[in-house]
Amino acid sequence: MRILVVDDEKPARERLIQLLDDEPAYDVVGEAANGSEAIRLAAELQPDIVLLDIRMPGVDGIETAHHLNTFDNPPAVVFTTAYDEYAIDAFDARAVGYVLKPVRRSRLTAALEQASRLAPAALSAVAADANLTTVRKHICARSHGELKLIPVTDIVCFRAEQKYVIVDHVGGQVLIDEALKTLADEFSAEFVRIHRSALVAIDAMARLEKNADGKSRIVLREDSRSQVDDKELIISRRHLAEVRRRLKGV
Repeated sequence: MRILVVDDEKPARERLIQLLDDEPAYDVVGEAANGSEAIRLAAELQPDIVLLDIRMPGVDGIETAHHLNTFDNPPAVVFTTAYDEYAIDAFDARAVGYVLKPVRRSRLTAALEQASRLAPAALSAVAADANLTTVRKHICARSHGELKLIPVTDIVCFRAEQKYVIVDHVGGQVLIDEALKTLADEFSAEFVRIHRSALVAIDAMARLEKNADGKSRIVLREDSRSQVDDKELIISRRHLAEVRRRLKGV
């Protein structure tokens, strides 16, 4: 089994690698110090299992696991954690693989043996049960054969286009294979639906105005311009009152 070790603390990575060196059934193919690096290496190395620390700066373990789940052949995930008993109860209840720090060899090998691939819904549920953050700070997308992590704060809008969603951000545009409804639920605090096929970042909106046809549309802030033409950001009557409310911050 090919294993990728992920922890922001080097001694913790070295401890895991040392324990696995004596286990012939496992081969450590790489190590990463943060979530972003873990996602990139996992795409390149195609590990069978990722040993993943939960508490990491930037992209934490829960968000990293979410992104790993979007791979065509996602690796199994075993979390390494020092969380309290309530979080551990949540992991146990959902049959999520974990190893408590400080890591013991017997527990590590047992967790690796029972490692299973997590469905996104199960991952979100265990994070909620354990009072862990479930909202991603980044969107993971493939662009020109490479994985990119796009900060949610840089995203202007999500637009459904056939089976994909177009992500318009300040640095360009990418496609992701996610449902718009799922994105609307996850990012409801930062985005508002303007019609059935589009979500717009509240912080990107400057004002509303009427177009030549008398329809309400969004005018984007100058510092939030992207490849999307805000003349196309027409608001449906059904969503107009909510957009006005969210723009006023009430």
